[in-house]
Amino acid sequence: MKKATWISEVFEGRVELGEIRVRGWVRSVRKKKAFSFMVINDGSSQKNLQIVLDADINNYEALSSCLAGSCVEVEGELVESQGKSQSFEVVAKTGVVLGSSKEDYPLQKKATSMEFLRENAHFRPRTNLFGAVFRIRNTLAYATHRFFQERGFYYLNTPIITGIDAEGAGEMFNVSTLSPDKVKKLDNGEFDYKKDYFGKSTSLTVSGQLEAETFAMGMGRVYTFGPTFRSENSNTARHLAEFWMIEPEVAFAELEDVAELGADYIKYLINSALNECLDDLLFLEKRDEVDAGLVERLKAVGSSEFTKITYTEAVSILKESGAKFEYPVEWGKELQTEHERYLSEVKFSGPVIVTDYPKDCKAFYMKQNEDGKTVRAMDILLPGVGEIIGGSQREEDLDKLKNRMEEMGMDQSSLWWYLDLRKHGTAPHAGFGLGFERAIMYITGMKNIRDVIAFPRTPKSADF
Repeated sequence: MKKATWISEVFEGRVELGEIRVRGWVRSVRKKKAFSFMVINDGSSQKNLQIVLDADINNYEALSSCLAGSCVEVEGELVESQGKSQSFEVVAKTGVVLGSSKEDYPLQKKATSMEFLRENAHFRPRTNLFGAVFRIRNTLAYATHRFFQERGFYYLNTPIITGIDAEGAGEMFNVSTLSPDKVKKLDNGEFDYKKDYFGKSTSLTVSGQLEAETFAMGMGRVYTFGPTFRSENSNTARHLAEFWMIEPEVAFAELEDVAELGADYIKYLINSALNECLDDLLFLEKRDEVDAGLVERLKAVGSSEFTKITYTEAVSILKESGAKFEYPVEWGKELQTEHERYLSEVKFSGPVIVTDYPKDCKAFYMKQNEDGKTVRAMDILLPGVGEIIGGSQREEDLDKLKNRMEEMGMDQSSLWWYLDLRKHGTAPHAGFGLGFERAIMYITGMKNIRDVIAFPRTPKSADF
């Protein structure tokens, strides 16, 4: 039996005309008395393949009666199509129905809402829309590894279960083998986890950064690419409870080094999508769910220079702009998305790197500037989305780091190993984090983060 061919191979010109065997899910069937047209897709391409079924072939009645969603296998002859809508088609000689579908198949020809598709997430991969999004996601994941590997980074798998809160926000999912009613309280009101699996309070990680720093301090350049979790009770289009992060850490690097690395990484992702997934991007920008001009926007950012300004300069620009913002602009407060988008879309019309934020709105591990008020932090802002990367130079001075932890009321004993890095062979180092789903949103133009991850985890939603 001839080996089956993927539909993408047909349209990429990797298959000679003649005998062929294909498989896929039925998108539609137009049934006639003497012949029928069947359209199938196997997920390997944005393009569908038309099958011509003559009435005298084996299993004609079963094949021509297939409902949308059925899975079929067809053997026949690959020929150049006479129709205008496709370049190739298959004239079937025989075929079988591998799996029939019923009349209640959720994906009918009528338009379906995004919310309906989220509720039926197990069928989303069969749609053109989500096929395009997840082929692009795959390309961006591979491009991520390629980017860092080409630059001498080592891929590191950091723990998913952790006993520390790397961000200090407290929005973490607890991990325990004990029933809540069996966890005793100590005299000080805290829970006693001595009988728990790890003998201490543990949670799902919000970041692999701190662990990555330990390896950067011995192997020079590392990056993580794994799942992270936050229990923030948010139902916005930009938040997930489970998402993927890319976090490089670089020894002997300063803030400027990782800012440049972040800009290069963003452009690398964009150009990988443009070079390898152009058909999918062109399809997406025609969809109502995506803003028009997606491809041109990506080309512009993929070839642009990144403007660099300080946080203090950003605040001055925003205050002098005369624009009306929902959130007031004040030195010492985090910039909101509306502020970030003004800077990248209105003021500079392109990517912006903002550096040197106030220390009081940033994490304990960021290197303090000599002014005593700001830290060596940076955010990379993109038009249409705002912040996409956040990073910093890490504080390598042991005394300064301990003082900062005391200021923030942190328990130093749980991070004894992190402090050890500054005690034994400390060195300048820096890194950043990029939320993978937010990058996919930007590159695909999708407006809801739930639509760029296979099975979104959000408040009250974990069905799949």
